[in-house]
Amino acid sequence: MRIPPVFSSGKQSNCKDSPMDAIDKLDAQILQHLQADARLTYDTIAEAVGLSPSAVLRRVRRLEEQGVIERYVALLRPQRVGLALEAYVNVRLEKQTASSMRTPMDSFRASVTTWPEVVECAALTGEMDFLLHLVVADMAAYSRFMMDTLLRHPSVQDCKTSFVMERVKSTTALPVAPGSARM
Repeated sequence: MRIPPVFSSGKQSNCKDSPMDAIDKLDAQILQHLQADARLTYDTIAEAVGLSPSAVLRRVRRLEEQGVIERYVALLRPQRVGLALEAYVNVRLEKQTASSMRTPMDSFRASVTTWPEVVECAALTGEMDFLLHLVVADMAAYSRFMMDTLLRHPSVQDCKTSFVMERVKSTTALPVAPGSARM
């Protein structure tokens, strides 16, 4: 039995409505295997963790339904699909805008979700308001994005860019351990 490449239960997990449970040793082991390779069969995972395939399936479905497993994805190598330049951009926003009824943060958040060059955006504490992770083809694509999109946004006051020279560690796996809180 294979794990489907994409999961969508259609249910929204609401942490406030769900009781806090601890992830047990077997859940943690299953999650570690799935994070390493989500295409492993239930038979393979079952053999590794000492359960039957049907027990693994039940646990995985429960973890999906509870929102512990959000989805399954294929991770691509940016360079292999023509995206050779990565940058991190710190963004500071104007504190008020007269041209919009929305706050600068709301306006920026709405815009950033539509920019395909931004693969991750985090709101920050401290001097800067947001950190953007950009993945683009080259310096010309970076320049176009900055000049035509980011710096033209009415909420943006200042930006500081750092380019990735070498990726020392890159993982999507979370350090899940038995006893971790589950919502």
